[in-house]
Amino acid sequence: MSETIIIIGASSGIAEAVARCYAEQGSRFFLVARNSKKLQVLSTDLTARGAKEVQTFVMDANDTNIINKMLDSAWNAFGAIDIALIAHGSLPDQQRTEIDIPYAIAEFRTNAESVIACLAGLAVRFKLQGKGVITVMGSVAGDRGRASNYLYGAAKASIDAYASGLRARLFKTGVHVLTVKPGFVMTAMTAQLKLPERLTASAEFVARDIRRAISKRCDVLYTPRFWILIMLIIRWMPEVVFKRMRF
Repeated sequence: MSETIIIIGASSGIAEAVARCYAEQGSRFFLVARNSKKLQVLSTDLTARGAKEVQTFVMDANDTNIINKMLDSAWNAFGAIDIALIAHGSLPDQQRTEIDIPYAIAEFRTNAESVIACLAGLAVRFKLQGKGVITVMGSVAGDRGRASNYLYGAAKASIDAYASGLRARLFKTGVHVLTVKPGFVMTAMTAQLKLPERLTASAEFVARDIRRAISKRCDVLYTPRFWILIMLIIRWMPEVVFKRMRF
């Protein structure tokens, strides 16, 4: 089935993999990212894979003043959107965030404030059309603040709470909101990290999970699924024990 899809942060590894999944069924795309060259490369790739139409929009998501213009362009181009995916973000240097306050605030803005601004704008338009799925990339890191990445975790926790409320608000309008919580994923953003091999998934694996979750109208997706158990243990671990763990 062909879908019309807007992807914000389209040049991220997971977003590219999701787009390729849908391109094979002749979907139409409105791709948003700040790097015009990467957008063009992705557009060409999706067209070669079977995408019916691809339009692009260059935008830094931190420039929240341009979000409405971008969304207007998407709806003007296609009339209606079936699926939205918000996938932009960064991986902050936790140690730097502890001593460089402007850097910490900028990273939080990228990973939380700009995402929430996009969610708010999408919600207005999806509610008017009375259908569709808004998908936002969260993270298992948002389930509990850990010493090694608590600024990133705090940003993802903000998205989790906002998306949960938005899901409840839009439920009766026919619009669905899906929060995706990946664990370790091998992408360009994590290439410099030493990830545990047995717990690390490929972007393609996560993309297939996201596609299934969208079709099933899931509320929250942990991917791979074993992260449900891992995060259940982490969430319920007593604070007196948890604070002594350095991970």
